[in-house]
Amino acid sequence: MSVTVGTLGVVTGIERNELREVSAAVLAVATHLSVRDVLQTILTSARRLVGARYAALGVPDSEGGFSEFLADGITDEQWAAIGPLPRQHGLLGVLLSDPSPVRLADIREHPRFDWWPAAHPVLTDFLGMPISDGEEILGEIFLANKIKPGGFTAQDEELLELLAAHAAIALVNARLYERGRELTIVEERHRIARELHDSVTQKLFSLRLTAEAAAALVERDAGRALGELDTVRRLAAEAADELRSVVIGLRPPDLAGDGLDVALGKQIDVLNRVHGAVVRFRGGPIPRLAAAREEAVYRISQEALHNALRHSAAGRIEVDLVMRAGGVVLEVRDDGVGFDLSTQEHASRRLGLSSMRERARSAGGKLKVTSHSPGGTTVRLEVPVDQ
Repeated sequence: MSVTVGTLGVVTGIERNELREVSAAVLAVATHLSVRDVLQTILTSARRLVGARYAALGVPDSEGGFSEFLADGITDEQWAAIGPLPRQHGLLGVLLSDPSPVRLADIREHPRFDWWPAAHPVLTDFLGMPISDGEEILGEIFLANKIKPGGFTAQDEELLELLAAHAAIALVNARLYERGRELTIVEERHRIARELHDSVTQKLFSLRLTAEAAAALVERDAGRALGELDTVRRLAAEAADELRSVVIGLRPPDLAGDGLDVALGKQIDVLNRVHGAVVRFRGGPIPRLAAAREEAVYRISQEALHNALRHSAAGRIEVDLVMRAGGVVLEVRDDGVGFDLSTQEHASRRLGLSSMRERARSAGGKLKVTSHSPGGTTVRLEVPVDQ
């Protein structure tokens, strides 16, 4: 079965599947796949669709080399034997400075042909295309050694131009995505600065004044000096709590880019640096969830950790994030003092539990909290995997 696609002529059902894969990969660049994965999909599809033995794609850096350089059609052993990544020389440099495609019967006859390492495959017919966004050249893609006799055709060139446009979309999306992350980081820094000014700075100012008063009283009124020192200890503890609250309250990192397991692991690394309790994380391969569901799981883990660190006096907290029976399971366990869920005694903690339960419902999940005093607390969340 075949269809006609514009001036590209007739393509087979297999080729249509290749094009569908490329489109899906480009659409996924800002949500599920890294830009490298997308570029690799485009490169592999280009080699198969055009019928070339070798293909490569390069994204230049600012130092005469390449920040990304991908190859297709060679084995890992061949790639390792070739050696270091190429520089922006010869035809590679031409494609990064001239927006015109290059189609040759033999690459070695081009005036800018330079050389290749001893382990490099011998290339003959060649088709190269700049990857451009308007007048800016973002990278290059090229194919070599057409499998069918006769070399690359004008139709091959047109198809590669289409795929290069897909690669440009992926690179531009990645650039915009990175700028968005940078703006988010700046906003978060401003928020933390405001919170530090509003709470921690005031506590530290009071602490300093109280310490100075205690120092002045040491020789003439030791009893009052001891009272002031007690206030110093209290203010220092409150300031430390405020700092820890700021850390725990950090907005979620880039869940879309990092994934839930990586984001949670990063958060726990931070907590281990600012808290006395030992927090251990065990994460397995987790499928991607809808953005709202991933944030709900992350926020519930944050609240459970906040409760354990602020209220349980735990020495050890364990966090598991794994796949079980078709769902994602989060468990946060501490070895602290526990509490009675039926009493009014830990009102702030019970308020946090209400928030967690509401988030679990919004994510279509189930939340179970068990606690024994003494004995510690376990928060278990199960959410289904998106279909």
